[in-house]
Amino acid sequence: MAYIAPIHRPSSVRHALKLNFLAPDEDCLVVAKANRLEFYAHNAEGLSLQHSKAIYGKVTMLQKLRPALSPTDHLFVGTDRFVYFTLSWNAETKQLQTEKTFESVADNAARESQTGERAHVDPSGRFMTLEVYEGIITVIPLVQRGKKRKHESDIAHLGEPVPTRISEMFVRSSAFLRPRSSDDKPKLALLYEDTHSNVRLKLRELSFSGGDSIELDDGEHYQGELELGSSHLIPIAEPTCGLVILGETSIGYYSDDTGELLTEPLEEATIFVAWERVDDQRFIFADDYGRLYLFMLVLNDGNQVRSWKLDVIGETSRASTLVYLDAGYVFVGSHQGDSQVVRIGEGSVDVVQAFSNIAPILDFTIMDMGNRSGEGQTNEYSSGQARIVTGSGAYQDGSLRSVRSGVGLEDVGLLGDIEHITNLFNLKSNASSAYDDTLLVTFVNESRAFHFDPQGEVEEVERFAGLSMTETTLAAVNISQGRVVQVTSSRVQTTDLDGGMVISEWLPSDGQVITAASTNGTHVVVSLGGVTVVVLSIDGNLNVLKEKTYGADSQVACIALPPDNIPICFVGFWQNSKLSVCSIDTLEEVVSVQPSEDSVPRSLLLTQIFPDQPPTLFIAMADGNVVTYSFNALTNELSGKRSIVLGTQQATFHALPRGAGLYNVFATCEHPSLIYGSEGRLVYSAVTAEKATTVCPFDSEAYPESVAIATSEDLRIALVDAERRTHVQTLKVDETVRRIAYSPSLKAFGLGTIKRILKGGEEILLSHFKLVDEILFKELDTYELNEEELVESVMRCELPDGSGDDAERFVVGTAYLDDQNATAERGRILILEVTEDRRLKLVTEMAVKGGCRCLAMCQGKIVAALIKTIVIYDLKYRTQSKPNLVKTATFRCSTAPIDVFVNGSLITIADLMKSVVVVEYKKGETGLSDTMTEVARHFQTTWSTAVAEVDENTYLESDAEGNLAVLYRDPNGVTEDDKKRLKMSSEMLLGEMVNRIRRIDVATVPDAAVIPRAFMATVEGSLYLFALITPNYLNLLMTLQSNLGDLVTSPGGIPFAKYRAYKNAVRESDEPYRFVDGDLIERFLDVEEEVQRKAVEGLGVDVESVKGMVEVLRRLH
Repeated sequence: MAYIAPIHRPSSVRHALKLNFLAPDEDCLVVAKANRLEFYAHNAEGLSLQHSKAIYGKVTMLQKLRPALSPTDHLFVGTDRFVYFTLSWNAETKQLQTEKTFESVADNAARESQTGERAHVDPSGRFMTLEVYEGIITVIPLVQRGKKRKHESDIAHLGEPVPTRISEMFVRSSAFLRPRSSDDKPKLALLYEDTHSNVRLKLRELSFSGGDSIELDDGEHYQGELELGSSHLIPIAEPTCGLVILGETSIGYYSDDTGELLTEPLEEATIFVAWERVDDQRFIFADDYGRLYLFMLVLNDGNQVRSWKLDVIGETSRASTLVYLDAGYVFVGSHQGDSQVVRIGEGSVDVVQAFSNIAPILDFTIMDMGNRSGEGQTNEYSSGQARIVTGSGAYQDGSLRSVRSGVGLEDVGLLGDIEHITNLFNLKSNASSAYDDTLLVTFVNESRAFHFDPQGEVEEVERFAGLSMTETTLAAVNISQGRVVQVTSSRVQTTDLDGGMVISEWLPSDGQVITAASTNGTHVVVSLGGVTVVVLSIDGNLNVLKEKTYGADSQVACIALPPDNIPICFVGFWQNSKLSVCSIDTLEEVVSVQPSEDSVPRSLLLTQIFPDQPPTLFIAMADGNVVTYSFNALTNELSGKRSIVLGTQQATFHALPRGAGLYNVFATCEHPSLIYGSEGRLVYSAVTAEKATTVCPFDSEAYPESVAIATSEDLRIALVDAERRTHVQTLKVDETVRRIAYSPSLKAFGLGTIKRILKGGEEILLSHFKLVDEILFKELDTYELNEEELVESVMRCELPDGSGDDAERFVVGTAYLDDQNATAERGRILILEVTEDRRLKLVTEMAVKGGCRCLAMCQGKIVAALIKTIVIYDLKYRTQSKPNLVKTATFRCSTAPIDVFVNGSLITIADLMKSVVVVEYKKGETGLSDTMTEVARHFQTTWSTAVAEVDENTYLESDAEGNLAVLYRDPNGVTEDDKKRLKMSSEMLLGEMVNRIRRIDVATVPDAAVIPRAFMATVEGSLYLFALITPNYLNLLMTLQSNLGDLVTSPGGIPFAKYRAYKNAVRESDEPYRFVDGDLIERFLDVEEEVQRKAVEGLGVDVESVKGMVEVLRRLH
């Protein structure tokens, strides 16, 4: 019933590792982003992506292993489903190869580690330790395969894991000490918190104790006191062999020889979050405030640590992980800011490369850039038409991000504000030149020429090659022998480039008007008033090859010539929506087809999209449909008909070269799109130029491989992406953007932000409400909140203005940090208006007894979710200038409301622990107060994070453990209990915690497989499209998912069903229930034909029809 597909994949980086993985002598950086592994090579330009692979599970740990006989390192991966495996790189297939897989053997009753999972490899290479559960260290022997096992591969492998119990429960950090000799037993250091909240250090030795059993001895305690803020252990190599202990106010060195701790205080207290080794004595530290430090041990003459030096060298994103690449380059992997490659210089840090990261998404709103008719609307064929604006990052890394899926345009030059352009043509002023240098711009009654010099300087020229400039141009192209052919509404002429002489000219008889034209290197075909078609040869002089007049019952709608010397032309007719392939010499029909029964062909283009395949004919219908055929040049047959809706108006096609004789097609209509070939299929993608009216390729010397784009307002030169990707635009706010609301009429965002500053070693939080312009992303005004008051919720709505009308307002809900002192006032509700000069003005405020977690509107009244209660407030004006908020109804929640969604009179509440409840608001009749009555509840323990009504009586809920559930209410149930019970209709583990769900309403075609219903944003920086599957496709998609799950394997061999199965602290399923993962479904297009055939067995449909369906699904996002 439910379908989910990614719009933006996870971008948060929590784990990264350097190893020799892809080649024996080349360093490779592996980065884990939620359930995805990315492999990068480091070169002079920075990091370049070499390979990317999805894992069935969220990656929780990475470690490298070097088996004895392997030329490359192996990668050890741990996942959140307690499945662990090692991967190697197969250089022949260029794919990951699973070497060993096992599941955790620890007791399921054990508590998961509260301080993060860790994996360590003993420096002697004998053991590997995993810390997954509290009080258990799982030891894996790194077994060398000996003579007894010669029949097996000669590469070392992992032994079976052995769980060993330890008394230390809350381990903050752990590390293997560096051994002084190969005979030393591996020694594991544990930094832990005891039952009295004191921080202790313990060293345990690890060894085999006969057979395969492993012993982890009781070890020795360091008896002295450690700083309470101690957080990291760093093992030091020879000659010193000890541990550096990082704290908040000091750094200590523990000597393994003497058992003594040398501690020195820090100049300024801080919180260290990551470290990385540069060499044996130098390290890089990162703190919670984005500062990068260089740490150096100072040794005495006896190679003993005497002291240390710590210098701040610069600022970066707040690091989650640090990896030293080489030669002063460091990779800073970040969860709450952009990941970066930085170069460390003399006391400075330069950012060499940045990787966009929109995690964590705390809130988001939907802008409709194509059509401003309504909030949250999106185009019927692609969510790429919608622009999603997110509040991302935290504190100094906080930002506003505009995310859009589509083909991007990068402007490289603007020719100025030129309106009413009808067409563009690229020309060369020198026949021998490899570059275009002249742009012919046409209008309704004139043409203008712009000349570009090699440096990119532009000059408008009054005359160019003898072309007619006093009328509109329908076609213009360079042809052989240094000539140009031009077709206007009154003539066809060939002119000389050098002298500007008209070489040959043809005028229609009886003053007929040329209404359409097409040309290639050898012929021109024109339509006269839609009644007569004339074919002209341009070899030498213009000669009429054939003229044919059609009757009034079969007027010509469009014409086109193939780009090559194929002796045919295409003619589209108004009558019967017919398209004919005609002989160029006789205009006799060779083949005809009917592209549509409901509309008329209005624009045609034949071009080569795919290598080693016949060219593709594009037909734009008057109703916005685009029909494509494959054209066989030998038989002139049209086959393989496909159709797609691009909009509501006809499109116009423009071929853009992409190299090797292949082309992309730019379609201009109300939603401009780029059509390109990918993996043997056509992909239609939204373009970020919403106002483009016409384009043409313009490969000039100053702007190679660019295009000229005309909009309704201007003319510009731009570079177009070859294919679709997600585009992220950033506005640095340097504060946490906790809440975001968008006002289309004000063309502005309302942001609730939190700023963190350090004052004398103490953190101070300041909160603001900011008004930001939607186009320039420029701050317009700021409203400062009180001291120790934080913004909790923001809403844009229409409220009474006191004069009988409604006016746009922003409503802000807040909470106080220290609610012990504020007995009566624990939060506020503020109503702000935006003045004409775009400033914020307080209309009214109200103190509330609990923090205002959420805000919504219900029948013109404000719904506020306080700490334990839902309250409805009405805005009443006692005087025209000063309104008050009046409480009209309340509802007590089970624990605490987390999210609220309102539809009509029904209010859906996501509860902190008790899932979802639906209440109905009723206005009181005369003299009676308003009421809120519970109408339905989900009777399960679920730690909810967000909720939205995605259909009538159907609700989508997310929880803190990364699950998604679709609940439904049956108002026509048999018993009262049935009517009041929310039942589960679909469930799945997403693997990421969803922070916000926003409902969308989109128009879909009648036979659509899925209906988009919501966007979701996660902590890991993902954006997902949620849709409901229509009944006709439910069994098909469910069975296809099941088949593909069995056929498509993932690294580690984790079953798909188990990976997506619902799992929380109360119960665990075996597979997703009536929930389809679009990511897996779309992989149908990428697998081999044999796998495709197996996947459709038993579905009752063939491979081609499933391909078509999946292509439509992929275009949704």
